[in-house]
Amino acid sequence: MRRFSAAVCALAFVWVLASADAATGRIIKVLPQRLDLQGRHALSPSLFERDAYQAVLQRNPRQCSGLRYAVQWKTKGAGGASLRLRAELLTSKTTQDEPLVIERAVQAKTGWSRWTSLPLDGDAFKQAGDVIAWRITLWDDATLLAEQKSFLW
Repeated sequence: MRRFSAAVCALAFVWVLASADAATGRIIKVLPQRLDLQGRHALSPSLFERDAYQAVLQRNPRQCSGLRYAVQWKTKGAGGASLRLRAELLTSKTTQDEPLVIERAVQAKTGWSRWTSLPLDGDAFKQAGDVIAWRITLWDDATLLAEQKSFLW
């Protein structure tokens, strides 16, 4: 019995040491939001009003000046300077082999989640076409930490 418990403790210790160096990440929530001509996604801070205004903007595309993806994310053990969020958009004018890419460098705070917006506005929004599907990824250098994608991706 002592050998078994000593072996379990040793394995747990090795597992803790091995996982301490590995960076992990998570994308908690992605909110695609249309922006009106003044750059607003809502007229008031109410969630109900935000959803109602998003429905109005969806029905009236001439009132839209852009699109942004509000992404809530968090990391653990990742380097600060090499983190980046990437949005890949499959639109009516792109293919899945060559999606429209929006990328932003981000800084992590230990233990807390953060919100970062990935905007598509101006001429890029006008030329992009309708968004069909999206994929949001969190990268630490060349290592994929987290991913969240729309149903059609």
